[in-house]
Amino acid sequence: MFFRQDYAKPGPGIDPDAPEKTGFARFFQIIQLEAVTIVKLNLLFLLCCLPVVTIPPALFAMNQVVRKMVLDQPVLCFYDFRTAFRKFWRQGYAAFFLVALPLAIAGYGGFFYLRGAIENPLLFAPFMLCSTVFLVDLLSSGYLYALLGEGVPLQKALRLALTWGLGKPLRAVLAAACGYGLAAFGVLEFPISALYLLLLGFSLPCLLGNFFLRTVIRDYGQKEKAGPSN
Repeated sequence: MFFRQDYAKPGPGIDPDAPEKTGFARFFQIIQLEAVTIVKLNLLFLLCCLPVVTIPPALFAMNQVVRKMVLDQPVLCFYDFRTAFRKFWRQGYAAFFLVALPLAIAGYGGFFYLRGAIENPLLFAPFMLCSTVFLVDLLSSGYLYALLGEGVPLQKALRLALTWGLGKPLRAVLAAACGYGLAAFGVLEFPISALYLLLLGFSLPCLLGNFFLRTVIRDYGQKEKAGPSN
């Protein structure tokens, strides 16, 4: 069956003696190894989003599975997704509202004040404030999902996400452009993009977004496991 797999059967993998690939060579290696899993994950995500109220934990679970892919950890798509959905649903709602509400409010505020600023230049001040909040939230969101997935407490995860989002802007910009941009493009082009949305429209942008943040999260995880240095 599509959602079942014989994990005892040898399959494609990475030669442990081969040098580690970096950059887009590593990304296309992930695509080659996990192509079927990426499609399964997209279908699982869409299925779990049907009740609408389950979108936050479904989004968090998808990020959890994708994060395992980019960190070169073994992935059992259905099991990992279901486990993350059940275990991290609180984190899913927290991350969703911490990201979605500021984006929505700041985005609407920026649009509203920009229109008014044409006649009243003083409104450029609140427009700049809304734009800053929107940008900071956008850059920090990927890190927030990853940190909460690592089990970092909410307050610490929020602080680190803001620090990394502003301190490592290039990775954050690339992650946001791919993660949000490709998904938004697919939605805006519906129904032409219907097949793309069904098979890859959310899991692939999520994979790209997490891919650009992978080294920061990997280094943080290794540092936490090593513990404080003497």
